[in-house]
Amino acid sequence: MQGRFRRRYPFHAPVGGVVPAAVAVVLWSLAPVLAELARAVPPLQLAAMVAGVATLATWPVGRVTGRRDGDPVAVPLRVWLSGPLLVLGAIGFYFVALRLAPAAEVALVTYTWPVLFVIAAELIQVRRVHINSLGGTLVAFSGAALVLLDPSGSADEAAWGGYALAFASGTCWAAFSLLARQQPIPLSGIMPRLFGLATLWAVAGHLLFETTLLSIATGEVASIVFIGFGPYGLAFVAWDTALRQGRSATVGTLAYAVPVLSALLLIAAGMARVDWRLVVAAVAVVAGCALASRPRAEPASVTA
Repeated sequence: MQGRFRRRYPFHAPVGGVVPAAVAVVLWSLAPVLAELARAVPPLQLAAMVAGVATLATWPVGRVTGRRDGDPVAVPLRVWLSGPLLVLGAIGFYFVALRLAPAAEVALVTYTWPVLFVIAAELIQVRRVHINSLGGTLVAFSGAALVLLDPSGSADEAAWGGYALAFASGTCWAAFSLLARQQPIPLSGIMPRLFGLATLWAVAGHLLFETTLLSIATGEVASIVFIGFGPYGLAFVAWDTALRQGRSATVGTLAYAVPVLSALLLIAAGMARVDWRLVVAAVAVVAGCALASRPRAEPASVTA
């Protein structure tokens, strides 16, 4: 019983997984700026192209990881069925949301998903949520929220549909992370196949609901390639590695840095204005991550 539990839900060192998680966070933070540069492309067509590029980007890593960690046949059928849909939901909903609401707000709503991930993962692992995780999550989330608060205190009603889709994207992120966390072998070895299946689903959705844009500018093509290789290619592999090596609270809460970094990059690109809230938010996010990642002893009853 103890051996099966530890193999399925291993407890990791407090600092494990921080580096690959940080890589994923930085790459995800580039997504809003790059997506804005490819704004002329219909969102589902953009999702299909990005997923296609991600398939190529993760193929070499997938081959190496697959040989090292085990036969992809060992992956349960539910992963092959739900994995591509969750990948497509995380990407597709996000791109559609960016067309309906401001990029900074969309990033915040999307990256509320670590709340779901951290709490759900701890409930699975230790059957309770530690006070450090709750406190760190609340502090980090409150800090990130400062970036997105409207100075007048009111939200644009026309953007609520975008916020709903952004939350749907975040839900897909959380579900995919939990799915990856619970598998007997890392999903990095099959990520190219998951992206390939997601590409097929995105193409089908695009043909059903959108008109294909055939004339795409060189700059937009470059943005699509960068998104596919980085935020939605290598970042998925880095995140899967982080989930294997790090504790859920530490890894999950680090994702709260994404809205802050995204806002800074949007400012640097001239797509957003400098705001004092960014400084306060950055401090709160760092403090929240530090609180959530504090080491604590696991209850003995879990491993008995």
